[in-house]
Amino acid sequence: MTREQVVRAIKERNIRFIRLQFTDIFGQLKNIAVTASQIDRALDSRVTIDGSSIEGFLRLEESDMMLHPDLSTFALLPWHGEGDLVARLICDVHTPDGHPFAGDPRHILKQVIKEADALGYTFNVGPECEFFLFHLDQNGHPTTHTNDEAGYFDLGPIDRGEIARRDICLALEDMGFEIEASHHESAPGQHEIDFKYDGALRTADNIMTFKLAVKTLVRQHGLHATFMPKPIYGINGSGMHTNMSLFKNGDNLFYDPAGEKELSREAYSFIAGLLKHIGGMTAVLNPLVNSYKRLVPGYEAPCYKAWSARNRSVLIRIPSTRGKGTRLELRSPDPSANPYLALALLLKAGLEGIRQGAVPPQEVAENIYAMSAAQRQARGIEALPANLMEAVSLMRQDSLVAQTLGSHIMNHYTRGKEKEWEDYRVRVSQWELDKYLVLY
Repeated sequence: MTREQVVRAIKERNIRFIRLQFTDIFGQLKNIAVTASQIDRALDSRVTIDGSSIEGFLRLEESDMMLHPDLSTFALLPWHGEGDLVARLICDVHTPDGHPFAGDPRHILKQVIKEADALGYTFNVGPECEFFLFHLDQNGHPTTHTNDEAGYFDLGPIDRGEIARRDICLALEDMGFEIEASHHESAPGQHEIDFKYDGALRTADNIMTFKLAVKTLVRQHGLHATFMPKPIYGINGSGMHTNMSLFKNGDNLFYDPAGEKELSREAYSFIAGLLKHIGGMTAVLNPLVNSYKRLVPGYEAPCYKAWSARNRSVLIRIPSTRGKGTRLELRSPDPSANPYLALALLLKAGLEGIRQGAVPPQEVAENIYAMSAAQRQARGIEALPANLMEAVSLMRQDSLVAQTLGSHIMNHYTRGKEKEWEDYRVRVSQWELDKYLVLY
């Protein structure tokens, strides 16, 4: 949209409120709102925020930040009803001198996309975001009760979230999403809504919008939505399987009808780049202490660095579709990840693999969970980081991750995650009380 189209839409639709949204380095969506009378000031990038109040942004003495709206992201927020309408614009964050802010995750992704553009590549991404729906207690606080005993692809009345999921899909379509499918997932109260792949920047924006829409709309049904990776012990956690492809001149660069498994050399090199840097990227792809409760054997989440076109126990799976639909599916990310940083790292690692002509290890067609430790060692199959602290340590050692994120985000992110780990480490859990309080 042009500036004139945005202004005209606001006047013609009687939009009274505009939310200027941005994302902090830990993936939390933020906003500052203006009334319609202030739209010219907003579109002139004269709306400021106090960066010292945002996690990972700036010190107090250099705190002023400017919001630069991306006009292509203008959309109505349909859950505000038919009264005074509310719209949103997703913004880039700039310093007062007009330069992109080094701590803006959206800017980091745009930089890596620019690098791919220079090579003639378009990076397309399709996420599969899972989430849980829980009941609220009498005070409006979330519980972990689902009142739902449904499994994969079940329907109502067993699927108690069916109506809420329908409303989410319809609202997202009103915002321009192309919803491909929605269904109940394997665990009680767990759901998935898939929207069509798009370019990396738009996909990252869509993930942030998707999470906001889900959380907002289910409240109208008296429910709480969480993208926490593993809210309940003993059942599957929530992932964000990430499907990736590279296009060049309108053709899928990963597809080669004459290649092994009909995959191109670039596809194999992209896989090799991901596997080389997955350890260093994991603290971003799986950013919470809780993320590593999901990455354990037995719950369909990957634990080991391997790839395959045949089984789902591996980290990188090659779905069977070929031609334009050829893609790589990375199965480790979870929906608590900052999508801008996650996609920036995945693209950067894949591009390095292509530049170097890297070759991945041999495909692992067997069920890795059924292998012994000795068998995995003999095959050279390494484990993903076992906890957040191990992941942060590997992140600090990976020069590609540091280069991609830049010193500002790298330093703030690792320090923040180390603090999160330390806070977790010294807490006394319910498990410890149940296990030790009486026995000792």
